[in-house]
Amino acid sequence: MKLIAFDADDTLWVNEPNYVDVKQKLCELLSHHIDQEILTERFYNAQIRNLHVFGYGAKSFILSMIETAIELTNGAITGDEIQQIINVGRKLIDFPIDVLDGIPEVLETLSKHFDLMVLTKGDLFDQESKIARSGLGHYFKHVEIVSEKNEQAYLRILDKYNVQPADFIMIGNSLKSDVLPVVHIGGRAIHIPYAITWVHEYVTDEQLVGKTFTTLESARELLTLLGKVSEVA
Repeated sequence: MKLIAFDADDTLWVNEPNYVDVKQKLCELLSHHIDQEILTERFYNAQIRNLHVFGYGAKSFILSMIETAIELTNGAITGDEIQQIINVGRKLIDFPIDVLDGIPEVLETLSKHFDLMVLTKGDLFDQESKIARSGLGHYFKHVEIVSEKNEQAYLRILDKYNVQPADFIMIGNSLKSDVLPVVHIGGRAIHIPYAITWVHEYVTDEQLVGKTFTTLESARELLTLLGKVSEVA
């Protein structure tokens, strides 16, 4: 292997639970305006619609919350309530980074044998800030932050570093973003599921038929799995 890339959110550190918590607070703030089930559906629709404009990340999430609140209240939401939404959303920009169990040990060991990369999608400022706050940045030789993780993005990055797909491993929690595109271009993918996954990252069982990848229960298992690769190399 010439290059091993790690996803960031919910692979290196806890992320999605923070968004779930903020969404719940949005529901509480608007509970006197709208039913929670309707709000959840409309908010998700706003997020997906806005991905093509604002991309992924905290800022897009906050803007989608505000947009949803205005739409569902027919503009009746007050300036004070919008300010409350903004204040709640700001917690997504500077929340304390909770590094997942075993990650520092795994990165320290692997970085001695392989070139490591953080390969994540989202807002540049947001993702750079989380990497810096995590204290993990020094383990990675490369950092790539992309607007979307698809086959074209992976091929572009591999071409940039002169790495063939067969010499590349991607490690992450999302089947949609970290596994399937890599498998499709001939790379190797390692799936480490996280307890919570954003519904936008779901894939169907049919999409996984015939796809070969490795699933691990925890990052610690990488030391055994990739240790064997290191010995072969």
